[in-house]
This record gives sequence, structure tokens and C-alpha cells, in this order.
Amino acid sequence: MKQAAGENKSQPMVRYRGISKSFGNLQVLNEIDLDIAPAEKVAVIGPSGSGKTTLGRMLVTLEKPTAGTIEVNGESLWHKIVNGKPMPADEKHLHRVRGNVGMVFQQFNLFPHMSILRNVMEAPVHVLGVSKKEAKEQAVAMLDKVGLGQKLDNYPRQLSGGQQQRVAIARALVMCPKVMVFDEVTSALDPELVGEVLTVLKDIAAEGKMTMLLITHEMAFASEVADRVIFMDGKIVEQGPPEQLFGNPQNPRTKTFLSRFRR
Repeated sequence: MKQAAGENKSQPMVRYRGISKSFGNLQVLNEIDLDIAPAEKVAVIGPSGSGKTTLGRMLVTLEKPTAGTIEVNGESLWHKIVNGKPMPADEKHLHRVRGNVGMVFQQFNLFPHMSILRNVMEAPVHVLGVSKKEAKEQAVAMLDKVGLGQKLDNYPRQLSGGQQQRVAIARALVMCPKVMVFDEVTSALDPELVGEVLTVLKDIAAEGKMTMLLITHEMAFASEVADRVIFMDGKIVEQGPPEQLFGNPQNPRTKTFLSRFRR
């Protein structure tokens, strides 16, 4: 795991403390404590309903914790300190801190009426205030990076699912986030298209600069890319390096879950 320039090695890039989340009477997360180091690649695995996606959605402020705190790059996300005391964050604070985090979802959520070039350009222009000329240069470079440099004028409907997901990845990366959350980004794809998206994610991970939270059901991918794997079921049941968690899991629940993926 490489250290990105200008970041404090002793300070986690992401810190969850005492995070719980309930939807009505259903508790999906129970007192999660988790630190993710700068440039660390953390894969989160677990059964459906185990809280994996909720963990990621809270980091981009799509879900609010019922209890606990989250810090990104040393700053509290859902709270701000006023006169030495934590207070609920206002929208301005949330917007600024969550600007450090990008997310790619299961569904591509591309604008159907825009070319893929414009899809990737829109946020830098309207959110970051980048000039259209600079945004176009950045978008072209990022689409080249994900292997779609020849498709700039195509529309989402003209692309395969795998290509659309690669556009979604380019769109998130062009915002230059410090942390990227990838939420089951291959689950909506036909099996033959999964590989091309995972290859892009492997290339991003291999660069070593970005902190990545990879919510995935692709065990081989997690084993290859992650520095650490977390098995969740409402709480962190077990975690460790991929070779340890996949090769010699200690918790019976982890063993039972992983046995379903072995032939």
C-alpha cells in the first residue's frame, strides 16, 4: 500500500466511530468502528442485508447515521465543531467534506440525452467550476484511461453495460476524490461484461494513490486487489489481509459465508 503525497500517514483517511444505522425497527449497522488508511484498498464482503452498501452510502451522505461519527481526511463529516462542541453539520459543511469522496453505484445513472463526453464533463464544470475547455481535456484523458477514448460522441444507449459502467467510473474519477466507494459495480452486468470493469478497477488500485472502499461479491477480485478484507453482518465480524481471511477464516460465520463460493 503506497502513501499518497501530502497526506498524514498517522491519520486515517476515513474513520467510522460507533456508527449505527436503523431503518425504523430494523437495525442494519451496530456500532461500527473502522479506520481506513490513506491509499488503503479495503474490500467489504458479506451477505445481502449485512449493511455493506449502507456503510458506503453514509460516506457520501446519502444515508445519515443513527448514531456515531464519520471523519474524512481528519474532518468530521456529519458534525462540525462549534465552540469546542460537536454540532450537526449544515449543508455547506456536508458539501465541502463530502467533496473528498466519490462513489460508483450498481446502476450507471448516466444522463441518456448527453454524449459520454458530456456526461463526464458536467460535474467538473457545474460543481468544481472548471472551464469547459479544461473539463473537456480532463474528461477525454479519463475516458482514454478507462478504454473509451474512441466513444466520446456516443450516447449511453449505444454502449454495452460494461462500457456504461466504465463511463460512470470515469465520471467519478474526474472529480479527483481522495476516497472512492465502489458499490457492487458489476452486479448489474451480464457475466461476460464483468471482467472489463474489474480490469479498470485493478488498474486504478495498482496506481496506489487512491483510498478505495470496495463493496463486492467478487471474491477473487477482492483477494487480488484489497490490502484488507472485511466480512460484515450488521457489524464487523472478521477482518484481515486477503490471504488470511480467505485462506484461514477464524469466525464460523465467515467460514459458512465463504464456503458458498468454493467449488
